[in-house]
Parts: sequence; C-alpha cells; structure tokens
Amino acid sequence: MRVAVLSLMEAAGDVPGSLRGYLSIGGRSLLRHQLGFALSLGCKRIIVMSEGISGELVALQHVAEAGGAQFHVVATARALVPLLPPDDDVFVLGDGLLAMPDAVRELLEAGPAVLTLPVETALPLGFERIDINNAFAAAMRFPGRIAAGLADLPPEWNAQSALLRLVVQARVPLRGVPAGMLDDGRWNIVRNEEEALRAERSWLRLHTGIAVAGAASPGEMLAVAAVRRFGPALLHAGTRPALVGLAAGVLGLLGGGLAWLGNFAAGFALLGLAWLAERIASLLGQVERDSLLASGIERRGVALFHLLVDAGIVALAGWRSDLANVPKVPWGGAMFAPLLLVLALRLVPLALPRRKWAHQLEDRFVLGLALAAVSIVLPFDLAVAAGVILVVGACLLALQAESRDPNPQLTSRQ
Repeated sequence: MRVAVLSLMEAAGDVPGSLRGYLSIGGRSLLRHQLGFALSLGCKRIIVMSEGISGELVALQHVAEAGGAQFHVVATARALVPLLPPDDDVFVLGDGLLAMPDAVRELLEAGPAVLTLPVETALPLGFERIDINNAFAAAMRFPGRIAAGLADLPPEWNAQSALLRLVVQARVPLRGVPAGMLDDGRWNIVRNEEEALRAERSWLRLHTGIAVAGAASPGEMLAVAAVRRFGPALLHAGTRPALVGLAAGVLGLLGGGLAWLGNFAAGFALLGLAWLAERIASLLGQVERDSLLASGIERRGVALFHLLVDAGIVALAGWRSDLANVPKVPWGGAMFAPLLLVLALRLVPLALPRRKWAHQLEDRFVLGLALAAVSIVLPFDLAVAAGVILVVGACLLALQAESRDPNPQLTSRQ
C-alpha cells in the first residue's frame, strides 16, 4: 500500500499559533495541495503529523475519504510505527513544501529515494541539511520497514527529521532535484505569509504558462493576464470557476437582450466578453485541477457554451442585417452570411491544425469587438460577406501551399 506522511508542525514565521501547512496558496492551504498530490500518487493512507485536531483537518479528512484513502492524525514519531507496516511504500512531503506536481511525480515515481538540493543554495531557503554537500528537498520515498526504527527514538524528536536520518542511514539513494527548479519557482519551501504571496504569483504563472504557449490569441492572452492579476483575489475570496462561468452566461444573455432592443454594437461586445469570461473560468478550473489534482472537477459544457456564443453571434448578425427589410428575401436569409462566417471560422482550425494563425480564428472576443465596430462604421452585410470570402480564401491558399509539399519533414535539400 502507498502511504503519504505529511506534516503540520512547523510555525509560520513569528505569528503565534500559525502553521506552515495552513498558509494559503490560491485559496487553498499548503496541506490541501500536498493532500491532492498524495491522492494522485495513489496513496491509500494519509498520515498528518499534528499536535491537535482543527476544522481544516476535518475538512481534509473528508477530501481524503472521498478519494478512497484512510486519514490519520498523529502527534509523535512513535505513533507512526503501527501505521507504516514493513511492506508499505511510504512517501514523505516536508512541512511547507510547494512544488509543481509533475516535477515531484517524475522524481518520486522513479523509485525509492531522498530528493536533494545543493546545500549552498537550499539552506538559505529553509531546506534541511543532510551532509556537507546535500540538503533535503523536503520529499522522499522509502520502504515502510525503515520506519520501525522510530520506536527506538525519544518521543520529542521531530518525526520527519527522524525519518530522514533513518532513511539516509539505510542507504536509500539520493536523487538530485535540478537547481533550476528553485529559480523558476517549481520547487519551494514556504515559511511565512510573505513567502506564500511570492510563491503564489509564481505558482499561478507556471499553471497558466501552457495557455499562452504557441499561438495564443489576443482574447486568450487577455484571459491569462486577468487570471494572473485577479486570480489570487478571486480564489482567496472563495470564488470558484463555476461562478465565473455563470457570470459569462449572464453576460451573453445581456448581450442578446441589448441586441433585441436595437443596441447591436453593445450586444456583439457583450457576447465577446462572455466568451472571455468563460476562458477565465476555464483557466481557473485548469489551475485547480492541475494543482489540487484529486478535487479538481473539470468543468463540463465548455464546448456547448462556445456553440451558444456562435449561435448568438449568428442571431445578432441576422437581426442587424439590412436584408431583413428587403422584399422577397426569405425568412432566415439574413442569417445566411453570418452562419457561413461562423462555420468558416470553425472549419479553418480543423483543416489547418498546424497553422498558428488558424487557431487565432477561434477567438470570439476579437470577433465580437470586430462585429461591434463593423455594425457602427461599415455596411454590415457587405463586411460580413467580405469576411466569409477572406477566411475561406485564406484557407484555400494555405491548403494549396501544403499540397505542393505534402511531407516537408522528409524533404531533403541537396
């Protein structure tokens, strides 16, 4: 059985009664982040070293049990011994450790080891010394039989420090953590509120970095900037992604209502903002899933929401069209060109998946603002028709260019 040993013993700075494990990162405690990682490793028993029970620990117990794991709180090193049978696979995460889950998983899944950092850089940051060259990187994995030595130690010993000594004496291999992880924020020990605030900014930047990699559109970059700027405040206030998604739906309905009353420019702009708000909600949800792991419930219905935004754009464009006032134009004819435009914008990224510019066409924030401007300053129907021709024409030219060299990776030049 895989077992995780977490700690809630070290004080957080000079504040009386505060503990490192309760420091908040993204609206959740450090201990909650570690619990999510332990559950993602498949640990079926979670042990927390703590001198007392609190409401936070009771809440964590419910999370652990919902994830199919037993939950124990013990106060002394000796109390650990019966909970760590010889055949168990034990994972220990240090008090205040905040690291990117994929980095910790890669290092620990390679087998039993004590993770280390260069002592000269790690000691000033709060990591514990092992020997003259190495500092403990606050994470290790070892066979449960080693923990039997805790029974012979004085009860006042720190349990994790005692385990570290026993594991090193048992000659469990040392495995180095790349020092670059300290520099880019992927590996931290958080000791007080000030360090928690710094680590939180870095944590949010790392978790949203994938979203801006490659060909991020203006709307996506704006969503990432909003999450990095306002995400901590939203998460600390308890604002969950689903609530931001609800706000996106309200914006879309307001846009439709304003367009129905004749304010088409505001309607298009609000539909674009609804798409942007949904992107922010999705990013916040992604951050929770990636960091909390066990409890991050993926938001469903994103594709449906995007489809509804497109349907709203087609409807608003049809209402705005002057063709509705032309005699003998059949019902729905005014929506034909807007429908072609939206279908073309959806088709091009599928037809040209390797073209970065093609994915820019998925940005409905930019489309909403563009249609708002067009509805004010240009002949609307002509501009929409020109947009269809431009998008389809660009797609055809790109496909023709690709067909001339069907496999450029295998083409060699003499």
